[in-house]
Amino acid sequence: MSRWGSNTSTTSVAISTARSTPHSTDQSLRFGGLDGTPSSDRTAIVLPRPPFDHTMAGEPGVGPLGRVLDGRVPDRDALPWYVAPVPRAIEDLGFRLVWLVITVNLVGTAFGFWYYRVQFAGTPIVMWPFVPDSPAATLFVALSLAAWKFGYDPEWLNALAFFGCLKLGLWTPFVQLFVNGPSGIAAWLYWFLILSHLAMALQAFVIHRYADFPVGAVAVAVAWYGFNDVVDYFVPLVGDYHHTLLRAEFVDGVIGHSLPAHDLAAAAAVTLTLLATFLVLATRVKKLETGQ
Repeated sequence: MSRWGSNTSTTSVAISTARSTPHSTDQSLRFGGLDGTPSSDRTAIVLPRPPFDHTMAGEPGVGPLGRVLDGRVPDRDALPWYVAPVPRAIEDLGFRLVWLVITVNLVGTAFGFWYYRVQFAGTPIVMWPFVPDSPAATLFVALSLAAWKFGYDPEWLNALAFFGCLKLGLWTPFVQLFVNGPSGIAAWLYWFLILSHLAMALQAFVIHRYADFPVGAVAVAVAWYGFNDVVDYFVPLVGDYHHTLLRAEFVDGVIGHSLPAHDLAAAAAVTLTLLATFLVLATRVKKLETGQ
């Protein structure tokens, strides 16, 4: 079968071997069939005519950008918009630039650990894994994408990446816009936190392209992020609450967890954990319903 698929429109191609002369021993490719029967020095070959240019990245004439954009892209299942809201063209671009996306996430992870340096200093070491929520999410998605690229399928990691990017990608903008506000922080950092975290939420909605989200993997993600909510806002096991420091909780240099800011942040965190659970299970169900 042709690489272009079935096409009834064809073009006759004739290959002609030039007679051997002192000046010519070349072979030439000529188009025939338009002026009647090919002459005796031509052999008619009928090939499918491509409906458009199918030159692929990595072939001659594509250039450096085309070679960068070449690569394997996972199939896109027929899913409803609420579990796959990102346009296919953007998803495909992300997968073709996957190493750049992974690098950006790893840089964001490093920046996040630096950002939490003050909170690490005041938190018992045993609770450190529950402090850097956003850096952990970007690390999860970087490892998830790298695993897909290398042909591995750690579904538990895919589920953690989805939960983390969706939850923290929406929680942080909400807290910055409606709880903390722009005071007490540089304007560039304020908007960087909002926009970079919204990009994290966008990433969550491309993971369905290579993940199936089995029940066991979802259970791991629910347990991890559910437990995070508990120790962050409700029952601090060691020391104080472990949620990201909120500027709105500081009064005269002292953190007040009894303020409404704490309750708003907690409500947003729990709501987003429930939302992530619904969306990941909905993705699983819709894939099973369509036999994908």
